Amino acid sequence: MKIDKLIKEKKIAIIGLGYVGLPLAVEFGKKYTTVGYDINSKRVVELTKGLDSTLEIDESTLNKVIRSGGLFLTDDKEKIRSCNVYIVTVPTPTDKYNKPELLPLIKASEIIAELLKQDDIVIYESTVYPGVTEDVCVPIIENGSNLKLNKGFFVGYSPERINPGDKEHTLTKILKITSGSNSESADLIDALYKSIIEAGTFKAKSIKVAEAAKVIENSQRDINIAFVNELSKIFTLLEIDTKEVLDAAGTKWNFLKFSPGLVGGHCIGVDPYYLAQKAQEVGYHPEIILAGRRVNDSMGKYVANQLIKIMMKKGLTVLNSSVLILGFTFKENCPDIRNTRVIDIVNELLSFDIRIDIFDPWADETEVFNNYGLQVLKKDCFPDLSNYSGVVLAVAHDEFIKYDLKKKDKMVIFDVKGFLPIENVDARL
Repeated sequence: MKIDKLIKEKKIAIIGLGYVGLPLAVEFGKKYTTVGYDINSKRVVELTKGLDSTLEIDESTLNKVIRSGGLFLTDDKEKIRSCNVYIVTVPTPTDKYNKPELLPLIKASEIIAELLKQDDIVIYESTVYPGVTEDVCVPIIENGSNLKLNKGFFVGYSPERINPGDKEHTLTKILKITSGSNSESADLIDALYKSIIEAGTFKAKSIKVAEAAKVIENSQRDINIAFVNELSKIFTLLEIDTKEVLDAAGTKWNFLKFSPGLVGGHCIGVDPYYLAQKAQEVGYHPEIILAGRRVNDSMGKYVANQLIKIMMKKGLTVLNSSVLILGFTFKENCPDIRNTRVIDIVNELLSFDIRIDIFDPWADETEVFNNYGLQVLKKDCFPDLSNYSGVVLAVAHDEFIKYDLKKKDKMVIFDVKGFLPIENVDARL
């Protein structure tokens, strides 16, 4: 009863309204007074109008929870001062050297420290290596608030498991790991999440366990994809179709079904570096994790070079030729371009003085230009394939199935995703 009473009295602040924060704010807003905070004023204005550029929340759902008064959106940190539960969902990327970049997390912690009151709770959802919450974030909050952990305030960690673009495995349908800085806060945090998560919760023994569980989820997937990517390279040399091999092997009940491809996005292509960084700090050099990263990071360049080899075998001119890239987002049927590895294909082809056109019905043209300096063709007009010597189907958007993509004498089609019938393409991973 004590926990139930505490939950009912909570006013929740969600810090960061991206792919993770917005769905969380909407679900909490259905049951509690919730304030969504983001430093991006443009994002806040759009969301207030019911428009979500990430396409995670539809307009009617967003407008409904806002009109009900359950959710208020702001770029003014003073508007979250009255809250007593702060949930941090800011990005945790890596820098150009693949080192964890904790600045967004540090900045969010500094903001919270200014606002924190006695007995408030801070919950982190951003992916980190084990120890970040207690060793990096807590000292920032203590120094800025003059409050002490488990005496003046409490912290928890509940790793996000959002899969961008996935309309089946949505927030409330994915089991949630929770943890707290002591038994009381752990119980309260677990109960809070349990009140909105239909799939239920799993209370980890400690914050570090919860942090570690999250970072190995994506590291494991990264390693498995690296294995089939390496198989693809081997089977290409052996002139065996990789997909056919995997289909045959997949008939065994305990064979893990992974497909080769580009590994990008904000999670799988980033999280292993967080675990590797912490391992190296404590004196262990992780071999399998970093080997998997090297294989997966090499795939864009590999695809580009395979395309060029096939073009040359067909007698097509490579220098100053034109290649069409179909898809630029990091995954299919999703507008998310964060850490897309399609850029590696583009950059490698550009190094051969090949002209590149990019067509993607999901990617935002302005966002692609601002982040990568590339122009994207208009979404409303599929390009004339006769203008290209090569086509790379890099992302398996559903829209691409309706186009007449078939190999021709004077054009090479490379299917990165195994999306098209084998007889329609010159090569695939």
